[in-house]
Amino acid sequence: MTHRGLRASWIVLTAVVVGFVASLMGCAAIGPVTQVTVSDLKSVTGTWKGIVYQSGVEPDYVTMTIQEDGSFNVVSAQRGGSSSARGKIVVRDGRLHFEGAQGGRGVATLSRNPAGDLVMNVDGTLSDNSTLTAKLYPSR
Repeated sequence: MTHRGLRASWIVLTAVVVGFVASLMGCAAIGPVTQVTVSDLKSVTGTWKGIVYQSGVEPDYVTMTIQEDGSFNVVSAQRGGSSSARGKIVVRDGRLHFEGAQGGRGVATLSRNPAGDLVMNVDGTLSDNSTLTAKLYPSR
């Protein structure tokens, strides 16, 4: 390799390293995600909107309404129409535990992203043993 080629390689390598370090510093400046302990159902009562992810299925936009008594209703807006599910939520160990009327179960944790937005992260298993995850945000 010539002296000129070696110098060009060092310039490219330096640029990549500087860019990588700058991106890491940018992430650190944004701040961490903070876990939020759920103390009671009133703190999550209301309407939540977001996306459900299920393996082998297109992501699905949903609206979930949680009542003060722990009952919930989820409505999805799929291309072929809408569907809904309902069930009950209880607070246990600072997390939300879901039980669907059709036998599905799930657990949700709350967190605050660096911008201060509340996020509900759901992991669930449906009655057919398929799994799902969801990210939901309070509706304003």
